[in-house]
Amino acid sequence: MDYKELTVQLVNRCLRQGADAAEVYLQTGRNLSVRVRNADIETIQEASSSGIGFRVMVDGKMGFSHSNDLSRSALDNTISRAIAFARLTTPDDSNVLPSDTGFTDVEGLYDPEIARVSMDRKIDMALALEEMAMKDPKITHSSGASWGEREGEVFIANSNGISKTYKSSMCSVGVGVVAQKEDQRRTGFESSSRRFFADLEPLEEIAESAAQKAWELLDPRMVSTQRTAVIFDPSVAASLLRGVIVAINGERVLQGASFLQESMNQQFASPLLTITDDGTVPKGSGSSPFDGEGVPTRKRVLVENGVLRGFLYNTQVAARAGTESTGNASRGGYTSLPGIGTHNLYLGTGDHSQEDIIAATNRGLLLKGVTGYGINPVNGNFSGGATGFWIENGRIAYPVEGLTIAGSASQILNGIDMMGNDIDMNRAFASPTFRVAEMQIGGA
Repeated sequence: MDYKELTVQLVNRCLRQGADAAEVYLQTGRNLSVRVRNADIETIQEASSSGIGFRVMVDGKMGFSHSNDLSRSALDNTISRAIAFARLTTPDDSNVLPSDTGFTDVEGLYDPEIARVSMDRKIDMALALEEMAMKDPKITHSSGASWGEREGEVFIANSNGISKTYKSSMCSVGVGVVAQKEDQRRTGFESSSRRFFADLEPLEEIAESAAQKAWELLDPRMVSTQRTAVIFDPSVAASLLRGVIVAINGERVLQGASFLQESMNQQFASPLLTITDDGTVPKGSGSSPFDGEGVPTRKRVLVENGVLRGFLYNTQVAARAGTESTGNASRGGYTSLPGIGTHNLYLGTGDHSQEDIIAATNRGLLLKGVTGYGINPVNGNFSGGATGFWIENGRIAYPVEGLTIAGSASQILNGIDMMGNDIDMNRAFASPTFRVAEMQIGGA
């Protein structure tokens, strides 16, 4: 079946059935997961799926309905439901669809090799990864290893002339292990996810990292309550900055629920902080040629040297704000309406390695784990539980746990005084190590 042609036909069918405007979002996909534990296969699951969502406008009112049955009768019924739902809602001038028929050419989104790799090899990779991680003498138990892959294709068409499609893939391999010492138990997990099979990290490196994460925090100590430097490891940077990203969501700004709503083109953070969202990164895990409603993706600097430069919009929220979509419509699939999200989000790098930053810190915390929700996007406050390593005289002294860290967004973001160069651009949220000169730490 030619799904691209089908989506165009269905848009016209929506109009014939009474819609003033219509969008059709069709998604097909396949998933495979393999899980092993203690050298045995626990599960192998593979599934294919497809479905379609209809967003229609009638007299300025919007309705949405979806179906995983692509038969003609099911599609007709789904269209009828969407139109009926629309007639029950309140009219809104912002109920509009995009009209940008452009297409961003993004390299490296689909690897046919993933499907060609034999099932036996995928199972063997998971088994070998677990065996490698268990070789570390400090590791006492396995939490299991896994292989995962998915591929899918998106088709979108609307009554403003948009008709687009793209295909994508992703594969991953990971392992979890446990280090037990007397009554202490620590877990460590590591994985590698890539668009292309050939780009997966070596199993030896994944295994070594998982094992180290399990035992490196054994025998932790407490430290006293104090104000001191906090170094954010790349693995936990997102936990701090997630609230900043939510705060520049255009819908939150319109709702008055963002601590950054009055900060456009103003300095609100350290000049070392630059945040970019880019949906065009080749092989990027968050890359795509267009967003969840067909608007071409692009590269946008959201925060430039500590100055807020832009908010995130989909078409509906942009219309409400009197501006244009920024290509940030996110979609959980054919069952959901477009929300607002990011693509590949990353921080600008500095000049220092993590070792440089530690060596330049007389006393402080290297943060490796944090609980909580990061900076509150409404009031800008942050507090959370923390684990990591205590630093004395520029060297890691011992692991610590049971701490809390707290501060306001202004204090934390303006306190960034060192930015690292150790960024991993394979992450959807990529950050180098960075240091906040001083934060409040709650300890013993």
